[in-house]
Amino acid sequence: MSIQNVPEVYLKNKTDNVDLFVYDFKMTADVVKSKVNLSLHMFSFLQIGKKQVHFSDTSVGVNNDQSLLIRSGNCLWTELLDNDEIYFCKLLFFSQKKIEEYFTKHSINTPTTNKLSKNKSPYFIIQNDDYIHAFVNSLSSILKLEQKTYKNLLALKFEEILVYLTNKYGDDFIEFLYSLITVKNNSSFKNIIEANTYSNLKLEEIAFLCNMSLSTFKRHFKAEYNQNPAKWMQKKRLKKAKKLLQNKENKPSDIYLELGYNNLSNFSIAFKNEFGVSPKEII
Repeated sequence: MSIQNVPEVYLKNKTDNVDLFVYDFKMTADVVKSKVNLSLHMFSFLQIGKKQVHFSDTSVGVNNDQSLLIRSGNCLWTELLDNDEIYFCKLLFFSQKKIEEYFTKHSINTPTTNKLSKNKSPYFIIQNDDYIHAFVNSLSSILKLEQKTYKNLLALKFEEILVYLTNKYGDDFIEFLYSLITVKNNSSFKNIIEANTYSNLKLEEIAFLCNMSLSTFKRHFKAEYNQNPAKWMQKKRLKKAKKLLQNKENKPSDIYLELGYNNLSNFSIAFKNEFGVSPKEII
């Protein structure tokens, strides 16, 4: 699957250099683990459907009761339809410059270094409420206006949502905002591998989260672990599968997907090749 450069892919004029941009995103089919290179930070105000985002060393999932504020960088998006057979969210993109302007205008004190060191999460979960629903609806209204008016009002709307969330979440939100302009996403290669060893991500997806091509990832992995990454991860995942089955609380059908196997048959064959017995014989 090709990499989507977001929000550039949504811009009518691809040469625009934007600090603020809002986009209505709709789908009528599920999209699983699309590779996204996010060049701006982003609010994802989910209205219909479910969303999961994989980052380099963590993941998060929300439904339409929640919205997400996401740090720029490489990530994998999974977007699932709801019962209405549609997925709909409003995306609000913004640059670091806009955060700096907000801190300056409102004379917000810089969080302490100790607090910032603890806040390296690439996302912030927002609980939707009546005010946020009204805010999202108001974004739809300004999209219909002529360009100059749209830009001026969008700047005001962006400030409005930051003021509201600052008052709603206090220091937690301020610390996260500040981390967007001060904390770099510099997870080590080994941290990313360890965080995704038992995930259902494919090698090419983990390579993308490492900001590497698959061939570069394989070379780096071999140099770091002195093993082939596919075989290394398979052994690790099958060893975990065996442990899960031995505790008598899991069946093979419960665990094969979360350990990266597309179907139960492939999982059973790999398991028997590794341990000499089928998963059912372990139970």
